[in-house]
Amino acid sequence: MLLKNQIYEAVVTDYTAEGQGVARIEGCAVFLPNAIAGEKYRVRIEKVGKTWAAGKIVEILEKSPHRVNRECPVAKLCGGCDFWHMDYEEETRLKAERVRQCLNRIGGESLTEVPILAAPTCYGYRNKAQYPVSQVITKSCHSERPVRESKNLRTPDSAEILRRAALAQDDNIMQKGRVFAGFFKAGTHQVIENEKCLILPPETDRVKKIVIDYVNHYRISAYDETIGKGLLRHIYVRRGAVSEQILVCLVVNGRKLPHIEDLTQRLQAVPGFTSLVLSVNTKAGNTVLGEEFITLHGPGYIEDTLCGLKFRLSARSFYQVNHHQAQRLYEAAIAQAEITKEDLVLDLYCGVGTITLAMAKAAGKVIGVEVVEQAVADAKENAKRNGIENAEFFCGDAGKAALELEKKGIRPDVIVVDPPRKGLNSDTIEALHRMSPRRIVYVSCDPATLARDVALLKERGYVLKNAQAADLFPRCSHVESIICLTRHT
Repeated sequence: MLLKNQIYEAVVTDYTAEGQGVARIEGCAVFLPNAIAGEKYRVRIEKVGKTWAAGKIVEILEKSPHRVNRECPVAKLCGGCDFWHMDYEEETRLKAERVRQCLNRIGGESLTEVPILAAPTCYGYRNKAQYPVSQVITKSCHSERPVRESKNLRTPDSAEILRRAALAQDDNIMQKGRVFAGFFKAGTHQVIENEKCLILPPETDRVKKIVIDYVNHYRISAYDETIGKGLLRHIYVRRGAVSEQILVCLVVNGRKLPHIEDLTQRLQAVPGFTSLVLSVNTKAGNTVLGEEFITLHGPGYIEDTLCGLKFRLSARSFYQVNHHQAQRLYEAAIAQAEITKEDLVLDLYCGVGTITLAMAKAAGKVIGVEVVEQAVADAKENAKRNGIENAEFFCGDAGKAALELEKKGIRPDVIVVDPPRKGLNSDTIEALHRMSPRRIVYVSCDPATLARDVALLKERGYVLKNAQAADLFPRCSHVESIICLTRHT
């Protein structure tokens, strides 16, 4: 068994799903952050489990040609990005390899290669940011006045005892100071302040700074999740890549903020500022957005263009964060679907209808299903805005809605699914099986759950026709995939 705090030599041979390096030391898997495959290190073991260990690089003995100097000064602390220590070539290689390995190991395939749509840039690509807010904590200081004791008493009287006790208690009170925003440190809820995020457009960081300056000017408190108190929880910014319109959503532990007129005036200095919205979130837990939204300025949404279509985006609308790569991803999905004018297409997890409406151009009819009510309202409005009349949208759980449609005799020729990270639930798998479409196009943000669902669909008569990875999150460990399954005949 490996010993904690002991130094070992190791060579990294693979990566975890989170982008950490994996080395084998005495038969034990050791996970190393900031590592690159092929490099040799002196490693300090920091945690030991039954079948694994976590370590830290002490010294690089053999350096990879893919290692680069980090451009982000807080990259080692911030949990937002994972790969600033390696070049983009190695990053895309490991992402494509991760998709291939999952489809082979879990999905039962024997792929020798999975191509990847690499991004044209790693900078300023995110059209959405969620900054958690925190506050500097300092211990209060008191200059205690001299204690006057009675000449006739050797001990202080009762009033003096109470005064001293109060002062002692006050000395232990932690005073809250400057509010700041950034991103969570990996694996924690500790906020790491970051003045300039390289994967965000500069307008987004400018909004953050304006909001923080306003908060500190009026001494507005930051939310403290350990005690459930404080007002401002998150600063949420969404920017249209084409329209350049900006939606600012402030998540608050309450229903209002003071001096909103001043904040609105400050935000007017940011080009494209369109809407200011409050999201009311008074619940404990780490969910960012609340259920209620209050529009304070503008229409409460922004517009953007994707795949030649205009979309309305509210705070809760799902919209891919990398506009350029999302367009390439959807174009690939549409090409794999091979839709004809006679086809009925069902799009589960349709969000605001981006891929649904893009497919409507080629299909006879499209149906979109989405569980978020506001997103469905946006999708319907988006169809009207683009003059698309052969699209319908329903609000509901994807699996249950699909089963209801199946009971009504609806038999789609093509089904598109773009589920959250957990993949398809059993109802959805069953609905796909019973509807028996000619093709299933699966857009995934998690290769492991994708591969699991591929295996389940293969058991139900489908075969994998093609698979492709797409990098929508340069410098981050996530990777998207597009696969096409056809019904075995």
